[in-house]
Amino acid sequence: MIYKKQYGHPFDTESVVGSFSPMPETIPHLTKEPDGFSYTMDPQDILYGLGENIRGINKRGWLYESKCSDDPNHTESKSSLYGAYNFMIVSGKDTFGFFIDFPGKVTFDCGYTDLDTLRVTIAEENYDLYIIEGESLTDIVRQFRQLVGRSYIPPKWAFGNTQSRWSYMSADEVREVAANYRANHIPLDAVVLDIDYMERYKDFTVDAQRFPHFADFAAEMKAQGIRLVPIIDAGVKIEDGYPVYEEGLQNGYFCTNQDGTPFVAGVWPGRVHFPDMLNPQARAWFGDQYKFLLDQGIEGFWNDMNEPALFYSEETLKKTFAKIEEYSKQNLDISSFFAFTGMVAGLSNNENDYTLFYHNTKQGRVRHDKVHNLFGYNMTRAAGEAFDRLAPDKRILLYSRSACIGMHRYGGIWTGDNQSWWSHILLALHMMPSLNMCGFLYEGPDIGGFGSNTTEDLLLRWYGLGIFSPLLRNHSANGTRRQEPYRFKNKAAFAGILQLRYLLLPYLYSEYMKAALHDGMYCMPLAFAFPQDAFARQVEDEVMIGESLLIAPVYEQNARGRYVYLPEEMLQVRVKCAEGNRIETSVLPAGHHYIPVALTEVVFFVRKGHMLPLAKGGRDIQTVADVDFADLRLFAYAPNGAAYTYYTDDGEIKDYDNPAHFVHITLDAQGAAQSDRAAVKVEAAPAPLG
Repeated sequence: MIYKKQYGHPFDTESVVGSFSPMPETIPHLTKEPDGFSYTMDPQDILYGLGENIRGINKRGWLYESKCSDDPNHTESKSSLYGAYNFMIVSGKDTFGFFIDFPGKVTFDCGYTDLDTLRVTIAEENYDLYIIEGESLTDIVRQFRQLVGRSYIPPKWAFGNTQSRWSYMSADEVREVAANYRANHIPLDAVVLDIDYMERYKDFTVDAQRFPHFADFAAEMKAQGIRLVPIIDAGVKIEDGYPVYEEGLQNGYFCTNQDGTPFVAGVWPGRVHFPDMLNPQARAWFGDQYKFLLDQGIEGFWNDMNEPALFYSEETLKKTFAKIEEYSKQNLDISSFFAFTGMVAGLSNNENDYTLFYHNTKQGRVRHDKVHNLFGYNMTRAAGEAFDRLAPDKRILLYSRSACIGMHRYGGIWTGDNQSWWSHILLALHMMPSLNMCGFLYEGPDIGGFGSNTTEDLLLRWYGLGIFSPLLRNHSANGTRRQEPYRFKNKAAFAGILQLRYLLLPYLYSEYMKAALHDGMYCMPLAFAFPQDAFARQVEDEVMIGESLLIAPVYEQNARGRYVYLPEEMLQVRVKCAEGNRIETSVLPAGHHYIPVALTEVVFFVRKGHMLPLAKGGRDIQTVADVDFADLRLFAYAPNGAAYTYYTDDGEIKDYDNPAHFVHITLDAQGAAQSDRAAVKVEAAPAPLG
């Protein structure tokens, strides 16, 4: 049951699309406070949710803010990252979910001030509160997802391996990357083009010298099974003769200062205007700009810097230069020196700058800081709605940095500018189920880390987790160590790990699609799958991937294995990735185990009575197109048989709900496999099953 209560006069975020009931006179579970709500927790209560954020799966014990922030230092001291996800589940003496539909700042004090008190503070009393009650954690998630709408579904090729780097400076450099992948038999489906493909960092342009004959280049890459995925910035460069700038200015499509003049800020190209993403006409206009690249054969996009990120605002920059002039005449002592450096450092993403510009929305003129969290959502919405107009039957890849609930209907996210730190492998794991709860199924981190310098062992371990995330993208910053996997000693291990991803794709894609179509979770905490297991509620470094698979990646430097908790008897699957993905299996009882895991191995666990539909092949699989989703090898732990509902489609068009895409597969106790659709062939795996 979902209840709604409205406070004040909320701005319609358009996040909610489903049905609900009026709130009872007394709000269930929560206590109303003057500026929000509170809840008294029992010692064993767990708090799930809040999407992409720092710390653990259980959010208890810290202070979080929903405030989309451009911050590349994802440390435990932070309170907010790029997104705003105001959905939380309390699990314990009471079990319920709640959602605050509000476009500004919301603070979740999850036992930070008072260890046993959850306190939610909303910046203004103009919001909608939703309370969700259900039979289980998964039922609460399902109801919430029905409330906010179906999750984005990408093309099937977007589940392949992606290589990215800020500094692929020319078409020839991209060709070299692709050639090295192919020469080392490492699968690859996409190469991302960061800002260097643009003409002087202008959106919807291509540098004709470094990337000549761009449409031909895109076709050349696609002939090798590789798509190009260009980046798009939230800011439009101010430059006479640049059509996007001139059209936006002429039609009043940019955010404005209080006096109605276009707001000026600085990002990659220098001085820019921000398209007014909350203005429906401006949003449609900006979305139509993607046609420039669609017409040249581009089938995927990456929206970035859309919190929106600000290097500076023109107004604050002028004040800073004036103050620097004053400081230049002073003797800078300890106080004035730190004031000086803090002033310059504070130019970027200065919160005061977000109070300087305005949106023209269908609900009237609104100051940006009041609706800040909606900007990235509506930038991606602009593209998604344009794709529905420009290519209505085709799936196009789209992911974003900034987001809030509602954007999940239009695209996925990558989890931002992380670092080449071991702790960020675990952080990526923590984010997966929290994002899934909020509807963001298509997600993934920068494999290997964006900032800092990676190491070979870090990258191997990160791929050990990354091959299970829907978005699988290796990305790094200009100036850091190059981290394409073919550059390291263990090329065979990297090839094997990524080939394993492609062998797993029939299962991973099937589980993703069922989660999207049935409002479920592709990735969930152990407690969601094993609600009666008290210890499973405490596990923070293992998750379920779909219905059959438990993963427990290694995330500590120099570790040769790790402890794993199994809530029930499972089949351990050890894949020796440097040896052609040779598989060893053994049955482990429920309980605690130390599991050795070599750097060149991937270990996962299959539930009893469950199966994994796998692809056939090995080194010959280099792209998703090489995977035969209709000729399956069933890998199972099924001493008494098993059944599985398998989903497959062409991965290109949008007939998602066609019953023909659902295949019922059975495996009996003797190992005989059957499919209820002749088009899908199945056979039991020859590997020993314990």
